[in-house]
Amino acid sequence: MDTITIKDEYIKLGQAMKLAGLVGEGVEAKFAVQDGKVKVNGEVDTRRGKKLYDGDIFSYQGKEVKVVSK
Repeated sequence: MDTITIKDEYIKLGQAMKLAGLVGEGVEAKFAVQDGKVKVNGEVDTRRGKKLYDGDIFSYQGKEVKVVSK
């Protein structure tokens, strides 16, 4: 499982996907999330603006990424 480290209290799902290198552009994240292809903590979430906090795990195309706060 990969991790991304955030400085703030939370990161939005679309931004987290870009930071993790799962998508190249925000629009790619937008469509992946809208199409129900992204899971947050094991459940499909269709909100690109979903806030992810320390310990949250999201997955896309078989890759899991954990959010870690500094």
